[in-house]
Amino acid sequence: MGGFFGIAAKEDCLTDVFFGTDYHSHLGTRRGGLAAYDKKIGLQREIHNIENSPFRTKFERVFDEMKGTSAIGCISDSDPQPLLIRSALGVFAICIVGAVNNLEELAERYLSSNGHFNAMTGGKINSTELLAALIAQKESFTEGIRFVQEVIQGSASILILKDDGTLIAARDRLGRTPVVLGQGEDGYCVSFESFAYQKLGFRDLRELGPAEIVEITPDGVEQLSPPGKEMRICAFLWSYYGYSNATYEGVNVETMRYRNGAIMAEHDMKEGNITDIDYVCGVPDSGTPHAIGYANKSDIHFARPFIKYTPTWPRSFISSKQSDRKKVAKMKQIPVHELIVDKNLLFVDDSIVRGTQLRETVEFLYDNGAKSVHMRSACPPIMYGCKYLNFSSSTNEMELLTRATIVELEGEEGLKYLEEYSDFSTERGKALRKAICDKMNFASLEFQSLEGIIKAIGLEPCKLCTYCWSGKE
Repeated sequence: MGGFFGIAAKEDCLTDVFFGTDYHSHLGTRRGGLAAYDKKIGLQREIHNIENSPFRTKFERVFDEMKGTSAIGCISDSDPQPLLIRSALGVFAICIVGAVNNLEELAERYLSSNGHFNAMTGGKINSTELLAALIAQKESFTEGIRFVQEVIQGSASILILKDDGTLIAARDRLGRTPVVLGQGEDGYCVSFESFAYQKLGFRDLRELGPAEIVEITPDGVEQLSPPGKEMRICAFLWSYYGYSNATYEGVNVETMRYRNGAIMAEHDMKEGNITDIDYVCGVPDSGTPHAIGYANKSDIHFARPFIKYTPTWPRSFISSKQSDRKKVAKMKQIPVHELIVDKNLLFVDDSIVRGTQLRETVEFLYDNGAKSVHMRSACPPIMYGCKYLNFSSSTNEMELLTRATIVELEGEEGLKYLEEYSDFSTERGKALRKAICDKMNFASLEFQSLEGIIKAIGLEPCKLCTYCWSGKE
């Protein structure tokens, strides 16, 4: 995933953009970047690797090196950005959120006449640079962004800082990710997460509609291109990667997760699946509110049988050795033995993708004396790698636990019946759950249904992207 943040103000705004960008750190762990415009200096840019250090520690000295009355920042799980681009439209900084799947085709079709295009290590194309080049082929930023929205396969929300300090923001064509505007005493801002600017004293202005393009100056926001009528906002925003106090399309993440957990509890109560459970627990952190909703509805006590120790391990330690990574994961989990030993525990996780970390968590619980560990996934079985964002994307869909298990059950033939395997009431659905239980050492397993998660979100189904669960675009 990734997120961006920007401000156009009358006074220096770099400090606010620094904090606003840092508030997007939950969306990515690879690259962080800032770009700023100052009337005397012009455009400046700085990018750092944040795989082993938080954004703020890598940019804490940026105030000695940069300043500006307009600035943008980006957290990225893919390419280094923002980039500085010199073009016929002028010099500008650009960052994107999304995923572009037809990079090679676009480069060959629209840029081959230029004779060359910069490549990264291994010949990989930087998607941000490619989209910038496509935009710059047109006579205006508006025309260029519209062109990009039409020709890419995937999605891209775009934030541009021009060489006069003006910002241009565009939400992706079907609104798969949010773009929101805020208004302050000294200017205007744009953000992926609304709480990021609320903490900085900005008040809500409005959300951009799908494909909408706006220009942002210290004096106001001007619409350059109106929103489209279709929307497919990613449902995973609420289930997993959205921050708890974020709100998308009027729906708060934390309260949605409570509703989601309650719907799962209702299902289990109806099916008689939750007898002899001592505690309902959440796999931290995003599984916890789903578990609270489940516990409140089922009247089973909520508990935290283990706590993540994060002061010295704020993020995953990167090691080339799997044994080292596994060791670090275990070091971060501190058990509360009184809540584990001889207890029947029901855990709720936000999702089950590959299952590697979840398997290790369950082993950890049994090693510390758990009597049984039941598992609930707060979303349906993930059957497809995401084509539109970087979440659950993979070069090989067989890395998904569900698909790998289906092939183990009945070979490639089983992939013809993914819809049946998703449904708990079918024989194939029951077989999938039992096979995963056997593989992962769960006492029982259930997934939230597609209907259940849509109900918890509360938006019309036609406005939600559920591709990774349903395969329907």
